[in-house]
Amino acid sequence: MLRIRGTTYHFRRIVPPALRTALNRREIWVSLKTGYQNEARKRASLLHARTTELFMQAHSVLAEPDALNRLEGLRVALRDLQSVSQSFSVPETEFVPVSAPMSKPQQQSKPAKAPKTALLMLSGALKRFVLDNPHASADTKKATQRAVDLFLQAFGDAPVPIIGGEKAGAFRDLLFSLPASLGKRKSSLSLEEEAQRAREEGLPTLSGKSVKNHMMRLSALWNQLLQRELVTRNPWTGWNFENGQKIVRRSWTTKELVLLASASWHSTSVPEQTFRLVTLIAAYTGMRLGEICTLRKEDLQIIDGIPCFMVRPHAETGWAPKTEAGTRVVPVHSKLIEAGVLAFKETTNDPYLIPGLETSKQGVRGAALGRTFSLLKTRIGLPAEITFHSFRHTVSTQLRNADANIREVWIDHLLGHEATHKSQGTTTYLTGISTANLQQTIEAISYPETAFANVTI
Repeated sequence: MLRIRGTTYHFRRIVPPALRTALNRREIWVSLKTGYQNEARKRASLLHARTTELFMQAHSVLAEPDALNRLEGLRVALRDLQSVSQSFSVPETEFVPVSAPMSKPQQQSKPAKAPKTALLMLSGALKRFVLDNPHASADTKKATQRAVDLFLQAFGDAPVPIIGGEKAGAFRDLLFSLPASLGKRKSSLSLEEEAQRAREEGLPTLSGKSVKNHMMRLSALWNQLLQRELVTRNPWTGWNFENGQKIVRRSWTTKELVLLASASWHSTSVPEQTFRLVTLIAAYTGMRLGEICTLRKEDLQIIDGIPCFMVRPHAETGWAPKTEAGTRVVPVHSKLIEAGVLAFKETTNDPYLIPGLETSKQGVRGAALGRTFSLLKTRIGLPAEITFHSFRHTVSTQLRNADANIREVWIDHLLGHEATHKSQGTTTYLTGISTANLQQTIEAISYPETAFANVTI
């Protein structure tokens, strides 16, 4: 029923054999004036209903005495089927009339057909330039897949050349209306229904940062299409993502850390010991959740006599630090050594240093722990500004306010940030930082005894 010509979908329906002579048609073609599959299906259903009605009338008319006059009216109605589509919002790029009458097929000379060029659909672009790209990281593949999946759920698959600013804007607006919990629970609702539920129940919606991340993934894909001249412009750039009050993540307070440490554990997917271990490492290193969860036994090494975590790419799984600066050495804090972290290198039975974590279907180790943390902090009443990432804020704030003689570049190295001090000496001559200086920096992290008094690993 659906056919695509150029970048536009068309409705095609075969006339029943018994009616072909009477209606002087073999088939019907009508432009649907859109390149979006979901919209094309809706419009085709209207034409299908109208043609079914006309066919039923034709069957009835054939049995009547004045069939000839009545049939002429039905033929006119078939020729005017395009009137059904007058309400279609997208301007028609090409009108393809119904087939020529059967009575004179031999008199019609068919123009030579231009060779068909296969259109690159959005789903095909995702596979070709991201999923099948050996140089794309696992994080890039996962995040781009998620952004494209959301677009496909909302608008259906479409040729990339016709996806312009109108659809990009509609997608942005839809993202802002979706609940923040989208994807964190099973749901049979469509995206429009999810947005409606969020409005009716007053639920928190996706943040500007989340919307921006989805749009940036699509923008990065379009940049590749632009380089190959498969599209003429990138509709995903230049958008504003300020939408309402912005939640700024902040550091933990001592009271909040005590509340977290004393909270009862309800999860069955992640052992409590694992959760306590990961949060303790985050508090005394500032490492990201993904960096901690993907540590392997060989990533815990003695360097210059100092136990250190090695944050580095893992070629066998495709995991890599978030940025080039993310590949780094992080000395193990004395509090972590006292807690028994070093023993995990000998006691765990799998290649990973942190036990009790599963890898999701998307290849993310620790995804369940992230969801569990979000549920826990909501249950115990922690504010929205506090997230797992807040441990990095806490460590960064402590180190930059420490009384010890700590250089800014040492802090940046520990946290995996690009150096904030861009002097010639930093950019050209500083080729490495001694492990002793990094250890001095990490030991400047401290908390009141009450903050982790109940934490045992």
